[in-house]
Amino acid sequence: MMTGRAKKDPATKDAAACACGVQAPAGRSAVAVDDAVKARNLARLRRIEGQLRGLQRMVESDRYCADVMTQIASVQEALRGVSRELLRNHLRHCAATAVRAGGATADAMYDELLTLMDQRR
Repeated sequence: MMTGRAKKDPATKDAAACACGVQAPAGRSAVAVDDAVKARNLARLRRIEGQLRGLQRMVESDRYCADVMTQIASVQEALRGVSRELLRNHLRHCAATAVRAGGATADAMYDELLTLMDQRR
């Protein structure tokens, strides 16, 4: 099941529209998020959080540098996995909605996607 489109809150003074046309209080919100994907991402992020605590313990206990760096690489790859899932959802829902809308909305989404691609390097 997917959550529906975010609704504009008329009581919110600083509501802003995302490039996909969604209105959300104090920022942007996804057009739709698959509940199973969300649950997987949250589970991944909790594991990553545990990995980070483990890294802190490794540094505190003066573990061998190469071992720490190996674990850092593992955390980075796990974060890339979450990022891929989020990007997939963004393309499938937010970007697709914006591109179908055309005009300035689509242009804003193209710019946003280019920025995201640059950040992923």
